[in-house]
Amino acid sequence: QFFFFFQAEDGIRDVERSRGLGDVYKRQVHGILMGAYKYLEELWKKKQSDIMRFLLRLRTWEYRQLPVMHRCTRPSRPDKARRLGFKQKQGYVVYRIRVRRGGRKRPVPKGKVTGKPKYQGINKLKYQRSLRTVAEERCGKKMPELRVLNSYWVGQDSTYKFFEVILVDPNHTTIRRDARINWICQPAMKHREIRGLTSAGKKHRGLRRKGHMDNKNRPSRKANWKRRNHVVLHRYRQIPPPKILDTSKYQ
Repeated sequence: QFFFFFQAEDGIRDVERSRGLGDVYKRQVHGILMGAYKYLEELWKKKQSDIMRFLLRLRTWEYRQLPVMHRCTRPSRPDKARRLGFKQKQGYVVYRIRVRRGGRKRPVPKGKVTGKPKYQGINKLKYQRSLRTVAEERCGKKMPELRVLNSYWVGQDSTYKFFEVILVDPNHTTIRRDARINWICQPAMKHREIRGLTSAGKKHRGLRRKGHMDNKNRPSRKANWKRRNHVVLHRYRQIPPPKILDTSKYQ
């Protein structure tokens, strides 16, 4: 891995709006100093700068030489991993995975659809979910004893997209005793990546926004449709009279 450290000439930048990597070096606006993770966050916001383009080109080359899914000794983006819930302690693990880019081709034999002309398209179809959800699902299937917490993008080239997935061991004592993360030890959190409960899963389910334009997405599109298309006839039921306790036998 490569580390780059930069320092401005005087260490202080003006208050004007940033026009590049100038604010990444040193920012002192209204007496606010940036920490180490803030420097990394600002650096990753400038992905088309010469520094990041060179760094990502080297990293993607390295990732291509490694297996499709492999464990990382540490996160490639520690600031992003910490924002998504990662802690550098026992019970947490990070896996890096690459997913092939591109759309989804309709899986029909010889490109023939035996159906309506509406469904005769083969190419130029797009998958309903993002490649990040595919990466989470493949990691969860490979390590079924772990729980997928979250994931983030670390690079891409012409053929692959690379993601790092944060997984948690629900059987580890450190995790079960931590009140901030032991919610993931519940049985209802098994394979949450397959059921659209992660951050990327909630995004493709349309749960990122709220309001009157989003009423039919909750609790899910299917459950909402089922509730609106079922007729429930409440039948009148006569309530039986209460039973009078016979206390003569207790006297």
